[in-house]
Amino acid sequence: MTNLVLVSDDGPIRTIRMNRPDKKNALTLPMYETMAAAIEGAAPAMRCIVIAGAPGAFCAGNDLKEFLIASEHAEGLAPPLLRFLYALARAETPLVAAVSGLAVGIGTTMLLHCDHVVAASDVRLSAPFVHLGLVPEAASSLIGPRRMGYARAFALLAMGRSLDAAGALAAGLVNTVVDAAHVEAEAMAAAREIAALPADALVATRRLLRGSPDEAIKRINAEAQIFKSRLASPEAHAAFAAFLEKKKS
Repeated sequence: MTNLVLVSDDGPIRTIRMNRPDKKNALTLPMYETMAAAIEGAAPAMRCIVIAGAPGAFCAGNDLKEFLIASEHAEGLAPPLLRFLYALARAETPLVAAVSGLAVGIGTTMLLHCDHVVAASDVRLSAPFVHLGLVPEAASSLIGPRRMGYARAFALLAMGRSLDAAGALAAGLVNTVVDAAHVEAEAMAAAREIAALPADALVATRRLLRGSPDEAIKRINAEAQIFKSRLASPEAHAAFAAFLEKKKS
């Protein structure tokens, strides 16, 4: 399972690459564990982390089969998934994302924790939680309105409307839009720029900008409680059944 997430270090920069292209990088529990550990173990040696996917698919969200199992057993967000969310919220190392193609569900909400996001011109962000009878996660219900404003956050997180590259840039979810072929080079250039900054001053500034992680952790936990009840709801069961039937046809 470890080859589904590739972790490599180049000087002070760590790259965490989701490597499940046949499933558009839908995340499994072992993948969450590996990604969380890579973030948690980055400081102090690493000065920046780049999160990347594959051309055409940054991350298609959580593996649906695991959501179905959780629903059938009245479980909520699994510990490895929560560990990953906590790692994002508590990260001391700046996070850069290189995003191309699809970014669905957590593929979108994880970007709210990133300090710098480079997106391809073909990117499409979506968070169809409510369409599945669920609620958003990753403290996106807290950070989303602050980052985008309530109207844009409601459209994305409640109505499930997707954002293209121009929309994501206007919403403040991404910093830079480039051609798909240049996404990773641009992300690495930003990572090198960040890694070259005075370390202590950067840490202090980042803490001031982000605030205490406690508020985000509290919201992650609150969302997780509601998510668990929603997974067991008739609405979610019906939405999953309809989705699976659609995939068969």
